[in-house]
Amino acid sequence: MSFDYDLVIIGAGVGGHGAALHAVECGLKTAIIEAAEMGGTCVNRGCIPSKALLAASGRVRELSDQKHLAAMGLTVGGVAFERGAIADHANNLVSKIRGDLTNSLKRLGVDTIRGWGKVAAPQKVSVQTETGEKFITARNILLSTGSIPFVPPGIEVDGKTVFTSDQAVKLESLPDWIAIIGSGYIGLEFSDIYSALGCEITMIEALDTLMPGFDPEIAKLAERILLTPRDIETYSGTLAKKITPGSPVVIELADAKTKEPLEVLEVDACLVATGRIPATKNLGLENVGVQPNRRGFIEVNDQMAVVLDGQVVPNLWAIGDATGKMMLAHAASAQGVVCVENICGREKTVDYRSIPAAAFTHPEISYVGLTEPQARELGEAEGFTVATAKTYFKGNSKALAEGETDGIAKVVYRQDTGELLGVHIIGLHASDLIQEAANAIASRQAVQHLAFNVHTHPTLSEVLDEAFKRAKVTA
Repeated sequence: MSFDYDLVIIGAGVGGHGAALHAVECGLKTAIIEAAEMGGTCVNRGCIPSKALLAASGRVRELSDQKHLAAMGLTVGGVAFERGAIADHANNLVSKIRGDLTNSLKRLGVDTIRGWGKVAAPQKVSVQTETGEKFITARNILLSTGSIPFVPPGIEVDGKTVFTSDQAVKLESLPDWIAIIGSGYIGLEFSDIYSALGCEITMIEALDTLMPGFDPEIAKLAERILLTPRDIETYSGTLAKKITPGSPVVIELADAKTKEPLEVLEVDACLVATGRIPATKNLGLENVGVQPNRRGFIEVNDQMAVVLDGQVVPNLWAIGDATGKMMLAHAASAQGVVCVENICGREKTVDYRSIPAAAFTHPEISYVGLTEPQARELGEAEGFTVATAKTYFKGNSKALAEGETDGIAKVVYRQDTGELLGVHIIGLHASDLIQEAANAIASRQAVQHLAFNVHTHPTLSEVLDEAFKRAKVTA
């Protein structure tokens, strides 16, 4: 049987784009279908615009810190900024990267089809375009449909006074007082932006501890560095039971465990940063006998093939946020490459433990591998002891020269073999420093060997160097 394409990808986000580029390199005739903006969430409503806002607001924070500048012999007059110009900086960056992404597909000969794509039958895709529905056949179909912000029950979003990160990246206003629901990396990054630009913030977390996704020790330090000194009020173990848009926004708080009412807040705006859910509706999965799991994710195996009741669905694959494996843009890219390799008959899997993540706050937070509690749980199950070693930015020559000494690097490892299990950093340029640790975990290196690597002096990389040297192995 002949097919229109060797591979049809539904969803042109970072994951779909990476898969398309690799497919062309592997000689596959490829098409990619997108109903909205090329680049998906990351380019248009996530990673890219938020980092542009963080870069601009970070400059405001730095230039406004008179005490820090004076310690370096610098004096700066009053700092002024234009909200609209900062927003334009983010929008312009989005346009450039979206254009670059689109052009790269065109240059390599990937056919881009605009419209809503769905699975019509095995190895067949339908696309609802402006001119009607059309069908194309594909030897393999790859679903890369991403995710959307999760809005809990009881919260009404109007996109103006109560909104998600989709609207927040546009920076259409700077409310005097804004509530942020959720203390994950999205909530943290926007608290950094808003506080630098003069907003008063109330952060509300339903779980017992703030920043629950981070290593507990790092989260505690992050609270001390990123929240406590700033104009940020925090609630934990508190549920935003009902949020009503308007002027003011009315937020009814309740105890997260008992659901007993606590108090009512009236704020100028509210950002709902309560995580993301998969965009897996209306994909025609039922046409091939597949349905998402109870959380809405598409089940896949280690090779990224879609599975049903543990059995592979022939010629159907899925990557990225829609699978729920690891909801990060670079994880989706890695999955896309691995998926194409498997389509080509070269079996590969994704090593999720070695994929790093970062929050681009000031200072940054980054991590890779297991948290200390996760490592200890694994150690109990497999019969090994876990140890940690820490170093502080305040002892690093480059951090001292920069006057940016808040932060630590923490390594988590097996005490018997020295195998590196996780690394967690908060401090200047943590997002860049973590890559060395990610590469070490990918090759399952041991701390006693990493301790012999030579690092440039004076650089921040020596923070990790010192941590590896402090790690003690018993074997």
